Amino acid sequence: MDRDVVGLAAARSGHPAVEALDKRPLGTEADRYHSGLLAQLKNEDPLVYEGIVEEYRRVSETIQLIAAENRCSRAVLAALGSILQNKTTEGFVGNRFHGGCQVVDRLEQLAIERAKAAFGARYANVQPHSGTAANHIAFTALLEPGDRILHMALDQGGHVSHGASVSFTGRFFSTYAYSVDRSSYLLDYEQIRCLARQIRPRLIVCGASAYPRLIDFAAFRSIADEVGAYLVADISHIAGLIAAGQHPSPIDQAHVTTTSTYKPGGPRGGLILMGKDYDTPVKVGNKTRPMWEQIEKATFPGFQGTPYLNNIAAKAVFFREMATDQYRYLQARIIENARALAEALIADGMQVLTGGTDNHMVLVNVAASRPGMTGLVAQRALEDCGIVINMNRLPYDPLPQSITSGIRLGTPVVTRNGMGPEQMSIIAKMVVKVLSEVKSVDGRNYHLEQRMQQQIRRQVTDLCRCFPII
Repeated sequence: MDRDVVGLAAARSGHPAVEALDKRPLGTEADRYHSGLLAQLKNEDPLVYEGIVEEYRRVSETIQLIAAENRCSRAVLAALGSILQNKTTEGFVGNRFHGGCQVVDRLEQLAIERAKAAFGARYANVQPHSGTAANHIAFTALLEPGDRILHMALDQGGHVSHGASVSFTGRFFSTYAYSVDRSSYLLDYEQIRCLARQIRPRLIVCGASAYPRLIDFAAFRSIADEVGAYLVADISHIAGLIAAGQHPSPIDQAHVTTTSTYKPGGPRGGLILMGKDYDTPVKVGNKTRPMWEQIEKATFPGFQGTPYLNNIAAKAVFFREMATDQYRYLQARIIENARALAEALIADGMQVLTGGTDNHMVLVNVAASRPGMTGLVAQRALEDCGIVINMNRLPYDPLPQSITSGIRLGTPVVTRNGMGPEQMSIIAKMVVKVLSEVKSVDGRNYHLEQRMQQQIRRQVTDLCRCFPII
């Protein structure tokens, strides 16, 4: 008979075993239940298990330079793979549509308080399933269909959810885009101000997915106030830097701040934060509510249903990690490594946009650096050599999005693995070596001598062995 059933029978019969059961160490049965999860998977579904093993091997043996990726702690992974994923409920803490929410209410409130502390916010909503969902919740909370949004163009460094025609935002709102300066590739705040005066948007989005310099959130708020617009700051790429004090914060500048939680090193999911404007009255339709309440109404029942409670628990774990000196040190090192990587690439003749970086990412115009090169060829050739990056369309890029002139490199994962500026110099030399030797066939396909590929592969493997996943 199962041990839990024995314990239940004993409790009902007054058996002396009840006293012994009550003296077990806290969590013993939960530990037993959750232990050996991978072994269980291996037995029941070896194909999926092998996929997990292969992915672990891939990231262990290759250099991860995807700017949009990071790596969460094993404590976060434990919360993600816990029994909490089985709980169903709708609504918010203290106001649920299902019973049995005492535990998850405590955990969600814990995540809320830790998020507020990490970012210096007055309000936090930890329920969004992703950063994109957080954006869409904010837009639907503050706008009516057809209202005007001013956002950073996708091909200028913005994000698809901010207003691209293919996204939910572009389909249900009237979207207008601002660009970076054509020569410096920097945001021109006066040009954005002039554009806002012409368009008179109801909402302005700031924040980027491919912009390597500091963002002046105060300047954006000044523009928004002048034209009577809401300001939403999407900080998904720089959330960790902001929490660690390595980048100016938008919390009290933007009306609403959104972010994903995996890019700064946590679990998959989204987060909505507000500062001083959290209780500003918002009128949508014929109803007026405080902004925080409008955001919650737009979350549920407006945009999504049951929250992922295992992810919310994992967010709580991560927000605690964000408050540590170790995390703050890591964020400073991420920037240090990105700058070292940019400097090394420039020294070897690569064209780095804006001449460097203030955050975690480096944008490189490979088409201008190597005749005939494209971002797609660079991505494929480097990955075949064990260096994982992504092609990226650059501002005013003459090549289509499916090929691009540029690549985007990021340092969060390699920094978490313990690498420093010395290793960034080594990586830069490998990148330059590959791009110097590879021959583009048609902008999509390429030729690289197998000897060269194997040589770089060995160097990558040796470097990764010195900095394993821990």
